[in-house]
Amino acid sequence: MVAVIADDITGAAEMAGIAHRLGLRVKLTMHPQPSGECDVLVVATDTRSMTEAEAVGETARVTAALSGMEGVDALFRKTDSALRGHVVAELEAVLGASRYGRALYLPANPSKGRIIRDGVYYIGDKPLHETDFSFDPEFPAFSSVLSERFPDGEERGVVCADAVTAADVARVVGRAGEDTLLAGAADLFTAFLLHRFPSADGSVADGVHTPLAADDCLIVCGSTQSKPIGCGVATRYMPTAVYDGVAPVGGWLQELAEEYAATRALIIAVRDRHRTGKEVAVYLRGAMADLVSGLAGIHCPKELVIEGGATAFAILHRLGWEAFTITDEFAPGVIRMMAANGTHVTMKPGSYPWGGLF
Repeated sequence: MVAVIADDITGAAEMAGIAHRLGLRVKLTMHPQPSGECDVLVVATDTRSMTEAEAVGETARVTAALSGMEGVDALFRKTDSALRGHVVAELEAVLGASRYGRALYLPANPSKGRIIRDGVYYIGDKPLHETDFSFDPEFPAFSSVLSERFPDGEERGVVCADAVTAADVARVVGRAGEDTLLAGAADLFTAFLLHRFPSADGSVADGVHTPLAADDCLIVCGSTQSKPIGCGVATRYMPTAVYDGVAPVGGWLQELAEEYAATRALIIAVRDRHRTGKEVAVYLRGAMADLVSGLAGIHCPKELVIEGGATAFAILHRLGWEAFTITDEFAPGVIRMMAANGTHVTMKPGSYPWGGLF
């Protein structure tokens, strides 16, 4: 069994969706725990939202638990495809708590136009630091050169690789030894699974899905990289007073609860951008989690759609939903899954398009 350690929950869902697409047995959980018969076990952490020290401790704990779990014979480390997170420190933690001697880090996704050429990361024809990722509130991209972003990587056991095409990614996987931990994004994980499960053919998931009906549906946009949805549902933005922390969430919750009772469909989003920094990001995630858990307690929606990994983790943790069965992959990274109570949860990284969700 392959165990995946993801640094946010939308990344975990993306990995689970890839395994589902390939016809493999997959389970997603927010805690490392035995999951019966499966080919791929994906563990979602929230380490990208933690301090580096917290992230290292949590990554080491999860790695140790998975390394000692019966049936787990390989690990994969899912990282953000735009270099965000405590990359080297967490990879060093995985190495220290597992059998691997080094980590090969390849965050490129050539299938999405995200490539690494001569050690420089590009999205399309732009270096990463010339894109909107330069404005990320927690991990702004001030450089696109991997050796500048991770100057002490090699001495801590982390090596990087170039990849311009899918064939480049496949070659990296084929050349990696058994003592090498593979770490990166969706394209690397796909190549890794095809290498380990050569009979996987994708027959279970054919990629054809019925779009979600925009009724009894709560949509939460919690990412600074949000893309327009265009599903005809009214959007309600966080009031500036709530955003600034001078008004409680409860008043806004009451307004939204009354509107949801009448419409059974809402989009909740944050429009203000005048505050930045780690503390602000943590506050906004907590406010969204309080709001959504409150709404779900009053009007439990049939469909909960969440954009943004840290926001999704905070909401699901507050709701107490911790284990999921993958049901659909609408598009790469846009995953629908079912919680134990029967509610369907769809998640999407903020920088990815919505695909055919609506």
